[in-house]
Amino acid sequence: MFPATALLAFSFLAAVRAQQVGTQLAETHPSLSFQTCTAAGSCTTNAGQVTMDANWRWLHTTTGYTNCYTGNAWDKTFGTYGVTTSGASLKLDFVTTSTQTNVGSRLYLMSSATQYELFKPLNQEFTFDVDVSALPCGLNGAVYFSEMSADGGLAAYPTNKAGAKYGTGYCDSQCPRDLKFINGVGNVVGWNATSTNSGTGNFGSCCNEMDIWEANSVSAAFTPHPCTVVGQTECTGTACGTTSRYGSACDPDGCDFNSYRQGNTGFYGPGKTVDTTKPFTIVTQFHTSDNTSTGTLTEIKRLYVQNGVVIQNSQSTVAGVTGNSITAAYCDAQKTAFGDTNDFDTKGGLAGMGKSLARGVVLVLSVWDDYAVNMLWLDSDYPTTASPSAPGVARGTCATTSGAPADVEKNSASASVTYSNIKVGPIGSTYSGTGGSGGTGTTVPPTSKTSTSSAPSATQTKYGQCGGTGYSGPTTCAAGSTCKSSSAYYSQCL
Repeated sequence: MFPATALLAFSFLAAVRAQQVGTQLAETHPSLSFQTCTAAGSCTTNAGQVTMDANWRWLHTTTGYTNCYTGNAWDKTFGTYGVTTSGASLKLDFVTTSTQTNVGSRLYLMSSATQYELFKPLNQEFTFDVDVSALPCGLNGAVYFSEMSADGGLAAYPTNKAGAKYGTGYCDSQCPRDLKFINGVGNVVGWNATSTNSGTGNFGSCCNEMDIWEANSVSAAFTPHPCTVVGQTECTGTACGTTSRYGSACDPDGCDFNSYRQGNTGFYGPGKTVDTTKPFTIVTQFHTSDNTSTGTLTEIKRLYVQNGVVIQNSQSTVAGVTGNSITAAYCDAQKTAFGDTNDFDTKGGLAGMGKSLARGVVLVLSVWDDYAVNMLWLDSDYPTTASPSAPGVARGTCATTSGAPADVEKNSASASVTYSNIKVGPIGSTYSGTGGSGGTGTTVPPTSKTSTSSAPSATQTKYGQCGGTGYSGPTTCAAGSTCKSSSAYYSQCL
């Protein structure tokens, strides 16, 4: 378990509320191994560790145990987190009750006791196993990349004395304002309590975010969120998107692929093609224009492995939107079909996301509930004022009345998610199916809705997949491009 030893001290010095290192108890990081692969079956185990985000830590004065932050408010005068590791496995309990109640958690994979592990996954694939069987409606077990500083902002901000060791420096594409510290300074100005255990200040923290996995047992999505800023960047007030959803430097919506939202209601869930009552493997591939780590990101591809069988991602069956991966063409078509604001292109699109991945990103592992819209954007009909039959509204089978934090924290307190066997390496190197590695063996075709399914087009778009082990789509490339093999498992129109 993650013990209640992760402390942050708070120092009142003039107008600056500095972030100090707690000295009451020692910090010990739970170990979590992960693997780096060079070829199928050739992987090296790394002795990693995880640290808890600073926002979850007990915050007290530098001179004792007096809390600086109680409930959802900063103290004007002045546990346990449900995290268990075992070898290459990490379990996150949703609610943990000991001397106090903890809800959710957010952790970062580390390369050392003081540095986050930086991933640069272009022209590579990122793979892990997950068990979401105990995650019901309204909860989100999320695994994603965030363009945080490797040291948590320790070098850049003199008032940050804690650094990555204590989980500082968080940022994402929503420019969150619920962080108690940003750039080593307490976010006390304008603090407004918004729930029983949280609040928002005047400042937020923005950066590029690649959502590899946001899911529960009902629905799942993967989503790139580009930004116009480089690295972790502080925002203030309206520049955090407070008055206009698209007013920040980042795209809050992203370009998502949710199989249910894309028309395939039989692909993901209990007893479906990807059966969420059992563990499975998630493979996310980041393909570039020239099949190198310095090329432009052109496609984010997803596949699954369950019971030794490789499962290709479902095809979109929405009218006017084709494919089973995220490409520029897919994103443009999806925004048009759903009538969504295309802030994705405005904030840099897929190429912008690729630049962030090339610079290096931190791996975030979490479980959370949603005080804003009850996670309906993931697993129900959203917006609730729109017709469920309208394109893009239906995202899962959960009721629109589900997901309220007060409800899930009470009635789903025993919920949990387990992540394990994290791997990164060249495309085709991190997973195996029946009969061999990299997808060799049986491939299960995606389940389609009878009323809306359509066969793949005979011609593949430029940068789309055109061949490889287990692939059954079009092999003829659009004019001006040729099908070229990057490995036995993947060919691309270039």
